[in-house]
Amino acid sequence: MVRRGRECSVAEALEVVGERWSLLALREIMLGNRRFNQIAENTGASRDILAARLLKLVEAGVLEKVQYEAHPPRHEYYPTEAGRALQPILLGLMAWGDKYVHQGEPPTLWRHACGEELLAVTVCAHCGEPANAPGTHAIRLGAVRS
Repeated sequence: MVRRGRECSVAEALEVVGERWSLLALREIMLGNRRFNQIAENTGASRDILAARLLKLVEAGVLEKVQYEAHPPRHEYYPTEAGRALQPILLGLMAWGDKYVHQGEPPTLWRHACGEELLAVTVCAHCGEPANAPGTHAIRLGAVRS
């Protein structure tokens, strides 16, 4: 019997974006580097691995591949609605890395459209309290699949 673990949206999401090169490619695209060569240079990913990760993100509907040159065919990658929805996740991961992993000043800061530094904060949409407030708990757990 093969045990597959608990049914979980986190596990399903990680099937799409839970690999280092996928997340780093998304980072670059969110930073405005949309061409393959830019993404490869700024992530350090090998070309074959990066091509595979970008293809997977396109097939999953996270990115859109748009041709910008016909001869030779060249493409840019743009986040779809699903891709743009990952930006708060990337900002949260970056904030965690800045606080608990990176030593020194954060290497990247984001500025919001209002002009202020953008800080990732997850709060309850109803009361505005932080997501990690005492008493926060799951109310429904996915079934364990076997």
